[in-house]
Amino acid sequence: MIKNFFPALLLTLLATLASCAAGPAASPVDGTWNFAMNSPMGSVSATVIMAANGDSLTGTFDLGDGRTWAMEDGVANGNEISFKIDRDGSPMVYEMTATVDGDSVAGVASAMGMEVPWTMTRGS
Repeated sequence: MIKNFFPALLLTLLATLASCAAGPAASPVDGTWNFAMNSPMGSVSATVIMAANGDSLTGTFDLGDGRTWAMEDGVANGNEISFKIDRDGSPMVYEMTATVDGDSVAGVASAMGMEVPWTMTRGS
């Protein structure tokens, strides 16, 4: 009986160590993205870097020329994301929701009673 116990224990320990060594799986939202949105107030394009840690989403929009917007109140739930963007401290705050599908994201920005679609594609 004891003779059969040790090989099973050893296999269990090795399997546990192998799963720990692999580390946590990356979220489908992690990475660099190319953002595009056309609204009545003009077009916005940005390079977005975002990462999920559990259900928390963080990220930054780089609009060029030193302008950046930080994601606020970011949430990642599988391939569903939501966050807010405060445009350079203006009273207009975008509430952003989207679905990540592989290397693309499609979402809606809500602000001041309007809704505008937006997209992102995975950058390199």
